[in-house]
Amino acid sequence: MPEKVNDRTIFSLLEVTLSIQKTLSQRYTGSFWIKAEMNKLNHYPQSGHCYPDLVEKTDGKIVAELRSTIWKDDFKRVNENFLNILHEPLKNGINILFCAKISFSPVYGLSLRIIDIDPSWSLGELEKEKQQTIEKIRKEGLFNANKGLLLSLLPKRIAVISVQTSKGYADFRKIIDGNEWGYTFFHMLFPALLQGENAVESIIGQLEQIRRVKHHFDVVAIIRGGGGDVGLTCYNNYELSKAIALFPLPVITGIGHSTNETVSEMIAFKNAITPTELADYLIQKFHNFSVPVQRAFETITGFFSRLMQDEKVRMLNTVRFYKSVTMSALARFNQDVGNEIKVLQQHSKYFIHQQREKHIHQNLILIEKGSRRMLVLKIPLIDATGVNILNRARNFIRREVQVVAGIEKNIALLNPVNIFNRGYSITMVNGKVLKTVEDLREGTILKTILPDGNITSIAQSVKKAEKYE
Repeated sequence: MPEKVNDRTIFSLLEVTLSIQKTLSQRYTGSFWIKAEMNKLNHYPQSGHCYPDLVEKTDGKIVAELRSTIWKDDFKRVNENFLNILHEPLKNGINILFCAKISFSPVYGLSLRIIDIDPSWSLGELEKEKQQTIEKIRKEGLFNANKGLLLSLLPKRIAVISVQTSKGYADFRKIIDGNEWGYTFFHMLFPALLQGENAVESIIGQLEQIRRVKHHFDVVAIIRGGGGDVGLTCYNNYELSKAIALFPLPVITGIGHSTNETVSEMIAFKNAITPTELADYLIQKFHNFSVPVQRAFETITGFFSRLMQDEKVRMLNTVRFYKSVTMSALARFNQDVGNEIKVLQQHSKYFIHQQREKHIHQNLILIEKGSRRMLVLKIPLIDATGVNILNRARNFIRREVQVVAGIEKNIALLNPVNIFNRGYSITMVNGKVLKTVEDLREGTILKTILPDGNITSIAQSVKKAEKYE
């Protein structure tokens, strides 16, 4: 019961909180469907309970925040639904549509007890994020950027992004290192997290490490084995997809699933369903080169051996024949050419002399007539052009003078002195301009600047302006 002290009614904190609890329980009797972002799951494995932090953001800023509770049995049921429908567990940073009851405890305060979460709604949000990533990558012209790179004829130096203990990585190495044809590959592991909330940052970090030593590698392989479709949403992340698209080396992926292709796989140079298939793809590149080369070597070796023997005999006979014929022909041609040169020299001198005098005289007459005719035609045009240039210059100067006058007028209007003269002042707190009452507390010292001096005052009360819907 409240106490009476000096005409004052005094309540205990417990009485106040119990009153709030009673009011809320009477006002909010049922459950409600609510959408929010689960900023942090806060799952405690020992008890099995979760205490998610729920937020709502507008333009990246938190506009609402509330604690919640998911009891062990509810969490187990909801998490199984997520794994069955989304192929993803409940985790930090996803948007959810949940059914909850409002509860208030005198000790723990206001919270929401989450009864159920609709995984289908979250699936739509994840698919929306995937489509937004695809649209953004396409808009930036990066969708086929990595596919457009040139893969080495023999891609034998491989930078692998995977987990040391991954079964997929082990399968990849088994195929690559144990190929029966003896092809030699060099591969180096850059360990990274391949699923979960830290996967994007981890993979991008290793891509940056590889970029620094890119001249040592022909291709980058992202390998993730096992797990089916679980934990694939990180591969729809825009930042990761962009990093793959812009990477200077071809990026090939073997993420280990057969459905629901992710954005990272779409924009990669080559996507294989499994790490084993990815290893076979690299070996096939060696096949494509070595098998035709080997067959050609065998064919050329046999053919060349026979051809050399036949051509050796034929060449000796041909050399003897052409040597005899050539010597006779050269003697005849030398005599004929000498006679023709003498005749051409005489005829050329006579013809050139006649044509030179004729063309020089005709061209001088034509040039003189053409020059006079051109000068007569161009004089009016030159005069008109001069007048036109003068008029344009005057008009341009007149317009620019008007523009400068307008700018000077605007500058005068923006002069701080004129703003002060219209009745405005500047209020400052601790040397900073006060823009909102949220930065102000009772008792704060204010400094008001006027055109003719300063005023120092103290804030006695602070009241926010009411907002109307």
